[in-house]
Amino acid sequence: MNLLALITQGDAVTGLVAALLLLMSVASWVVIVWKTWLLKRAVGDVARSTAVFWQSASVEEAQPKVAAFDREALVLPLIAATRLQAGGTLASAGDRSQQLTRVLRDALHAVLHKLQYGQVLLATVGSTAPFVGLLGTVWGIYHALTGIAAAGQITIDKVSGPVGEALIMTAAGLAVAIPAVLAYNIFGRNIGRIEADLEGFAYDLRELLAAAGTNPQPAKRVQEEPGTSSGTP
Repeated sequence: MNLLALITQGDAVTGLVAALLLLMSVASWVVIVWKTWLLKRAVGDVARSTAVFWQSASVEEAQPKVAAFDREALVLPLIAATRLQAGGTLASAGDRSQQLTRVLRDALHAVLHKLQYGQVLLATVGSTAPFVGLLGTVWGIYHALTGIAAAGQITIDKVSGPVGEALIMTAAGLAVAIPAVLAYNIFGRNIGRIEADLEGFAYDLRELLAAAGTNPQPAKRVQEEPGTSSGTP
């Protein structure tokens, strides 16, 4: 009793269910391998990028330094978003603090969308694969029972073989779903950690640049020419 025998002995519905489970398994494992590599790099890159940013003397000096560490471009979009647009548009309406809030929020959403990519697929596979396998099991048992009824004789060997092969579909559905569910939960925890770090960095960056934009520049002292008086002529 194995899945291959079930597919070869089954009809088109059984083959379709088996092919769908195989497709779901391949797709989920591709996402699992890719996101494992991505998030492993992202966790370290975000920590190093934010650290080197705050150790720099200015935003202009920090940007090339951050680029050397931010391989997945998670921190750089936040820094680049602080280059506010020129006046004359609705995007530049409001004070500097409001503009920074808007552009940093948009940049943060774009970065988080990159991190969340593939999570929907894992959740879908994890929640639907057992039912797809169950559908194959029910259809396989029905197919086996109709064959037994057509033969007109019921013996344990004629029942156990086809029914056992049909039950393999349930095991196949669980084998596809369990890795997807585990990966979804692990990735969700790592993404939440990175999201918290990026939100904290965006908040601190906004406060820094908003304060720098509101502080008045020190007035330049005009050097008096010799022989002139500062009083009223």
